[in-house]
Amino acid sequence: MKVLVADDESAIRDSLHRYLELDGAEATTAEDGLAAQRRLGEEAFDAAIIDLRMPRLDGLELLRWIRAERPRLPVLMVSAFGEVADAVTAMKLGASDYIVKPFDPEELLMRLRKVVKERALRDQAEAAARAVPPSGRQDEQQHQQSTAMQRIDELVQRAAPTPATVLITGESGAGKEVVARALHRKSGRAGPFIAVNSGGIPEALLESELFGHERGAFTGATERRIGMFELASAGTLFLDEIGEMAAPLQVKLLRAVAERRIRRLGGSGPVPMDVRLIAATNRDLEEEVAAGRFREDLYYRLNVVRIRVPPLRERREDLPSLTAAIIARLNRSMGRQIDGLTPAAFARLGAYEFPGNVRELENVLERAVIFARGQTIDAGDLDLSSEGAGSDDAASRPAEPGTLKQHERRLISEALERWQGNRTRAARELGISRRTLFNKIRDLGLE
Repeated sequence: MKVLVADDESAIRDSLHRYLELDGAEATTAEDGLAAQRRLGEEAFDAAIIDLRMPRLDGLELLRWIRAERPRLPVLMVSAFGEVADAVTAMKLGASDYIVKPFDPEELLMRLRKVVKERALRDQAEAAARAVPPSGRQDEQQHQQSTAMQRIDELVQRAAPTPATVLITGESGAGKEVVARALHRKSGRAGPFIAVNSGGIPEALLESELFGHERGAFTGATERRIGMFELASAGTLFLDEIGEMAAPLQVKLLRAVAERRIRRLGGSGPVPMDVRLIAATNRDLEEEVAAGRFREDLYYRLNVVRIRVPPLRERREDLPSLTAAIIARLNRSMGRQIDGLTPAAFARLGAYEFPGNVRELENVLERAVIFARGQTIDAGDLDLSSEGAGSDDAASRPAEPGTLKQHERRLISEALERWQGNRTRAARELGISRRTLFNKIRDLGLE
């Protein structure tokens, strides 16, 4: 990932440059808005982090220029406490997200990865749409959409125009956020789509993130902050990994959903909200309710319309269209001209179980596009061993004996060993949140 950092404070530029490179990104810095504009005109970037207040050309003016000249570039705005209103303006102008100083570098990196992923998902959806001719019939070389996804499309079409709350379930990486975005896109709502990872934000910060806070609500709250519920006004708020939400926040979310009003931290009165709520989870919420970890009344409030996104292994008919869309996106981003897969390569993909679902398919194809020796991906270009296949014929071998808990323990131990104990990166590789990883480490006795 190549990122532009534009900030007039050298300490912030230098620290962000260091954190980004430690995270594996390539960072370029600019000391003001004009310098950032010049670099954006000379180089291609995957994302930009831009301060609101800069000399010569401020962040809002730079954002307007980016939206005109680089409309697909994800932009993360950085504001001070007194600039929250301007940050909201930036969101309306097309910023992907914003964060307030002083910020936790890990939270900034998490948000940056999120907006880049969202851009990639939109590219994938647009590529898939372009792959279907105006007649609505797919290319003869591609299979029809699976029955399961046709059913999901039907549910989306029927539920989208209504205000009903939707609960999307499915394994990690199956495409739950893609479905949520489709619901918003077809809803006709004028407001933005705002996504919040309930498991990726520390509990102490999540309440303020969702509901906002008033000045003086807690130490360091020097200005009012607008929360995600208010930012999503007239639009859609997507609460991903809702099963990870702590019990005290579940109570406050239940009240907000029931009353259609929120209360900022430190606020004296309720704030009406006009938000379409969509929640998603990879957990079995019925089991969580039975175990007392998730509130039953909140579960029934969320589970008005339920959409299950099946894992990729249950809808292998979608592999051709998914593969074509992903390769088209990778060709654009990497400047490659990969035409597709050989029959042997596609047969190997078709035999693989894909425990990481569509996200894993994207990772496998990205490596293949990078290392393919010709314009067609062959079976030897597919590195499935690191995802659990073991070898070319691993997908056809029976699984090693042992309980599910034993396999979980082995996978988590190996991921932690590969990342030298770095839980954030191990969680990212496993396709789960940090909180889920912490819980599994505790439950499996790996501490």
